[in-house]
Amino acid sequence: MERHLDVELKDLKDKLLLMGGSVESQLQDALQALTERDSDLAVRVVENDLSVNKLDVEIDENCLRLLALHQPTAGDLRFITTAMKISTELERMSDLAENIAERAIELNREPQLKPYIDIPRMGNWTSQMVKEALDAFVNRDAALARKVCKDDDVVDDLTEQLFRELVSFMLENPRTITRAIRLTFIGKYYERISDHATNVAELVVYMVEGKIIRHMSAEC
Repeated sequence: MERHLDVELKDLKDKLLLMGGSVESQLQDALQALTERDSDLAVRVVENDLSVNKLDVEIDENCLRLLALHQPTAGDLRFITTAMKISTELERMSDLAENIAERAIELNREPQLKPYIDIPRMGNWTSQMVKEALDAFVNRDAALARKVCKDDDVVDDLTEQLFRELVSFMLENPRTITRAIRLTFIGKYYERISDHATNVAELVVYMVEGKIIRHMSAEC
């Protein structure tokens, strides 16, 4: 017979994946709102943050209840504590998607400063990291999780490249400063999202192997 705890753990997993799917959609929509200058879509991204916040609270409450009622051990305990932490990482990604959408609304009111090349690359790469981190969680795939950790370097490099380019715009023409700063913020938001995806990946390694690799770059 299936344990009652197993059923509840499956429900917890499903709720976490629902939250993850919502965050993935927010990230895609925020990027589209920027590149296609669609402020209505950007507003919807901002509004959708509320549903992610609600899921974050529900997941926390479920995890605390499971810990109190079942006093799980070993793998079950690691799964529940990992789920709690992943929901926090996803909630922060949602906040950053909201930030990107808000900057998009501001940028869409003015002429476009430059063709968007690096930012879509950052956005797509970051979204892929989030997807693969969640896939690693679903499939208990520590190898895929470690790949996500390594992929963070690509976003860091793109962030630096974008910053250098935007500084040159600001130096050449002071009238571009406001728009360039907003684009710099967006680049930083993507860098932070990739950091959160990396945190999720590190949590998956802990869940699967019982090994804490946080702050240990050589382990990834």
